Amino acid sequence: MSSFEFIVAVLAVFAGATLQGSLGFGLGLVAAPVLVLIDPTLIPGVILGMGVPLTILVAIRERHAVSFTRVKRAVVGRALGTVVGSAVVYVADQNSLSIGFAIALLLAVGASVGGFSVQPTPRTMLVAGFGSGLMGTTTSVGGPPIALVLQHQEGPELRASIGAFMAIGASLSLGALIIVGEFRSRELVMTALLVVPALLGFVLSHWTNRVLDRGYTRGAVLVFAAASAVSILLRQLV
Repeated sequence: MSSFEFIVAVLAVFAGATLQGSLGFGLGLVAAPVLVLIDPTLIPGVILGMGVPLTILVAIRERHAVSFTRVKRAVVGRALGTVVGSAVVYVADQNSLSIGFAIALLLAVGASVGGFSVQPTPRTMLVAGFGSGLMGTTTSVGGPPIALVLQHQEGPELRASIGAFMAIGASLSLGALIIVGEFRSRELVMTALLVVPALLGFVLSHWTNRVLDRGYTRGAVLVFAAASAVSILLRQLV
């Protein structure tokens, strides 16, 4: 990686971490497309490696608003999705699967904009958690399924629940990649280098989330969930 490429990666991680701290997801959305252009082998390992400490910090900061009843069902789904996703990374065609995920995500956003609302019931949280596990392990973008289900919640609860869920989920996905040999010393070194701008982005999100909490949180969730889908499509089709 050249010096210029590293600077670009640092800026992308900083921006993605700021978004993650503001909405509960977004690191993979912003940083993954940049890193995949620099070196495709860094995805999804490096994103997950940075995501673990970042999501833990978000969960701790918003811990007063965590809905553990909802989170625990989603975590069960995430664990199941992670097992399937790790097998997919190892043996299956990720390109076709990622395109399918992106299309499904766009349809879900379109349905939400059209007025269709999914309530965060135990069943929907389980299904969303499973989808997040699949997407997070195969594409490094695992936040949107949960964010769409929780889009009508207040900003602090949205970030708290997604943060707690993603802290556990990212750890599961990262562990799965380590087991199947997809996270090695090279990914570890790059994660260590990029975790600093990720933490700085988290610090900045202390201010950006205050802006979103003025009534813009749901709109931001829909916009960035759609952007996640478009990002995945571009990575697979370009």
